[in-house]
Parts: sequence; structure tokens; C-alpha cells
Amino acid sequence: MRLSDIISETIMEMLSRSDDGITEIKRNELASLLGCVPSQINYVLSSRFTPEQGFIVESRRGGGGYIRITKIRVDRSSAIMHLINSIGDELNANAARIILSNIASEGLISTEAALLIETAMSDKCYSDVPPVLRNNLRASLFKQMLIACI
Repeated sequence: MRLSDIISETIMEMLSRSDDGITEIKRNELASLLGCVPSQINYVLSSRFTPEQGFIVESRRGGGGYIRITKIRVDRSSAIMHLINSIGDELNANAARIILSNIASEGLISTEAALLIETAMSDKCYSDVPPVLRNNLRASLFKQMLIACI
């Protein structure tokens, strides 16, 4: 298992033990506990704990500083609509795969629906589409398929 996975799992475990979906960490203490440098904690926070993935990350600097991570709790339909609105006009196959993995693991869509949508997002499905239009078509189709899941 990669170090970024371990850091992410540790933070997720801390969040799951919290009654309110909020955890506060001291970056240096967590880095020391996991045997890494603090910048690796920053990397995981900026790449895996984003608003698009359902998190708010706040930091307070200084001697008593901390990083507060809040898991956004919204109903399933609102979460999917927020995701749809955040996608934009273009989407590549890799980004679609990551989004699907996240929303399936959160239980927002079924595993079966995620597999079906992932198949529809694969580059093979767009081989007859001019390259300049592929990511636009993929984004539009992805959004419509998510709406159908609501």
C-alpha cells in the first residue's frame, strides 16, 4: 500500500470515529505518527479531501495550529447534483473513473451503475468521435447518466 493511501485511510478512520463528521489533526504530529514528512499530508489533503469529494479542509497556522477536516453530509440527490454541477464542459476517462470510484464507495450510486457508466466513459466508446469533441461528449453523457441515477 502506498503512503498516500495510508495517510488517507488514517484520516478517514479518524472521521469515521467522529460523531459529527469533523476531525482536527496537527500536521506534524500525524506526519510523525505515520513516518512521513508534513508535505505528504498536505498532498493527500489537497488531492483526496476536496469539496468535489465531499470534504471541507480548514487550517489554522501557528503554534497551536491544526487542520480541521469536515465530511459534508448531504442527501444522496443533493450530493449527485452538486457533483454534476462541478463537472464542467469536458471530462476525460480517467477523471470519470475517479469520480465513479468515489461516489460508488460513498454509496451514492450502486456498484452496477458505476460499472455501466464507467464502460460508457471508456475511450473505446468514443473512437469514432473527432478527438476535439470526445471530452465534451463524455461530460454531457456522464451528467445525463448521473441524473438518471437520482
